[in-house]
Parts: sequence; C-alpha cells; structure tokens
Amino acid sequence: MTHTLLQTIITIVVMMGVLQGACAYLIYVERKVAAYMQARIGPNRVGPFGLLQPIADGLKFLFKEEVIPGNVDKLLFLLSPAVAVGTATFAFAVVPFGPTSNTPGEYQFVIAPGIDIGILFTFAIGSLAAYGIILGGWSSNNKYSFLGAMRSTAQIISYEIPLGMSILGVVLLAGSLNLERIIDQQVRDGWNVFYQPLAFLLFLLAVMAECNRLPFDLPEAEQELIGGYHTEYSGLKFGLFFLGEYTHVITTALLLSVVFFGGWYFPGIVGPESGIILKLLSIWLKALAFILFYMFIRWTIPRFRFDQLMGLAWRTLIPLAMVNLVCVMLVKEFRLSLWLLPPTSLALLLGATVLSLKYPQQPRRRLLTVAADGQPAVTTAR
Repeated sequence: MTHTLLQTIITIVVMMGVLQGACAYLIYVERKVAAYMQARIGPNRVGPFGLLQPIADGLKFLFKEEVIPGNVDKLLFLLSPAVAVGTATFAFAVVPFGPTSNTPGEYQFVIAPGIDIGILFTFAIGSLAAYGIILGGWSSNNKYSFLGAMRSTAQIISYEIPLGMSILGVVLLAGSLNLERIIDQQVRDGWNVFYQPLAFLLFLLAVMAECNRLPFDLPEAEQELIGGYHTEYSGLKFGLFFLGEYTHVITTALLLSVVFFGGWYFPGIVGPESGIILKLLSIWLKALAFILFYMFIRWTIPRFRFDQLMGLAWRTLIPLAMVNLVCVMLVKEFRLSLWLLPPTSLALLLGATVLSLKYPQQPRRRLLTVAADGQPAVTTAR
C-alpha cells in the first residue's frame, strides 16, 4: 500500500526520534563494550547503571561554548556538519526497518516504500557524506584536518567500488534494486548469505570502511592527525559529525540484515499470522548483532597503514567482487543450482589468501645513502 502523506509524516517523525535516541545510547553501549574488552567498568555514575550518561553528554554538547577558529571559511565550516548528518539521515529513507508486504492494506515499515532503485538511492546519498568531511577538513584551515579529509575522500571513493559490485550478485538473484523485493526473494529462496558468503564478506568490509570504523578509521587517526577532519570542531558541531556517523552505522547494519539475512524474515516467521512484533524483533536484532560486531572489531584489530587500506580495496576486494559477479552471472545464464555459489566463494577466498601470502604487499621505503662523491642520494627499496 502506498503511504498517505499523514502516514509518511508520522513515520518520519517517529523514526527521527528513534534514530536520535539510538545514536545516543549506541555511544553508551560502545563505551560499555570497550570497558568489557579492556576489563574495566565504563559509565556507571549518571543514573542507574550509567543509563542517563547519554543524556548528560547531549546536554554538555548543547551548553558548550561554540568556538569557531580564526581564518576559517565560516560558511563551509558551519555547513559541513549539517551535510554529514543530513546525508546519513536521508539515506535511511528507503531502508526497511520492519515487515514489508505486497498485500494491499498492510502498513509498510519503510519511509519511502516501493522505490525501484532503493539500494542504489541509499548508496548515492550515503556517498555524499564525503562532501561534508572534505568541506570540514578544507574549511578548517588546519593541515591535520585537511590530511584527514583527503584520506577520507580517497577511502570512501575506493571502497564504494567493491560496495556496489558486491551487491550486484544479489540484484541478479532478486531481479530488482528494490529492497522490499530483495526481502521477498529471500522469503522464497532463503537468505542470500548462504548463496553468496563472499559477497557478504566484501559488503561487510566495505561498509565498515564507509562508516570510518576501526580498522578503517584513518581519517580520524588520533595518533598522527589529532582527530582528523573534525580537529577544529567543538560543541554541537562536533556532536553532529558523530550523530551522522552513528546514523550511517545503523543504516548499514539494517542494509546488511535486509540484503543478506532476509530483513524481517526468519525461518518460521512468514505471513501476517506471525505478528508484527516478531518481525520487528527479527530485523532489529540482526541489525544490533552487526552493530555489536563493529564495536568488538574496534577493540580487536589495530588500525591499518594507509597503503594497506588502499591496497586492500584495489588489489583484493575489487578483483574478488568482479570474479564473484561473473560466477553469479554464469549460474544465472546457464540456470545452474544456486548451491554452486558457496563452494565457488570459498575457492575464490582461499585463492586470494594463497596469492596474498605468496605475493605480500610491501611498502616502498626511501633510503638515504651516500654516493661515491660524498653527496647524499635517495634510493627506493622494498
């Protein structure tokens, strides 16, 4: 059923409140997860079990003095956080967050249902977040901020390629870019993760890079960039950057559950008799599992070097995504069994691992040597 204007407005208002609250308490959850990983307690002073800590942090952002450094481009400096949070929120518009159905009269748990280019729309709007980052870094008149913005631009552009290519196999199976139809296809055939585990792995790595999550947080590396593109931001403007980042985390977690894990569908939960509550629990628990996975990875794997980050995208993820897409095309063209795809994915992954071990990526090092005439000479070695 097409949403009426009133239904759409109510859905937008409710989901904006849910997203804002979820982002606030995800910060609390991440601090608790970090404390658990590091054998400490975490927030526990403000409210019972520290549950009011996100509210205290939000009030602190609101009442902190808004500082704008001198010699910045004030218009772009103020516009950048708005672009970051606006694009992340807008990309959520076509992502299902509950049960969807083709049955007339049933409510669709998505702000803009029936969009035939749904997943393409999400990628297109989500990629615009790079403009917020590059504007913030450039307008800050700070070399550390500018370096972080340049890193982020290169990273997002590079990882958008395997992000888009990994999803094409799912699009071929579903025959549509519509996210509701992708869920319907999995209701018929089973979760896509069983047929395309390699595509799921590529998509997972790419969205982690898109969200600037460790080990892909080179634009915010505090060791060498003091915080990166948002070094000069404080108060509410600083909070808006993180609101956009956490909103994007929620959107990508829902996308992972929709595209590869059936969204609201779980074996045994089919049809209206299953109940809306069970379907809502299904999709949100899957999304929460991915969010917790992001958080555990943050305190498990160290940050990559920048050359390793770019090499992973261009030398590993993109070739694997291309070969995986060709395999799906062959299976569809010759009408072979979809169960040929899992062993193919495993073989491709093992092959890539063997090649990476045989031909490891080694950084170039510039060595200062002394020539025969006593003059310094620079040579390049591996």
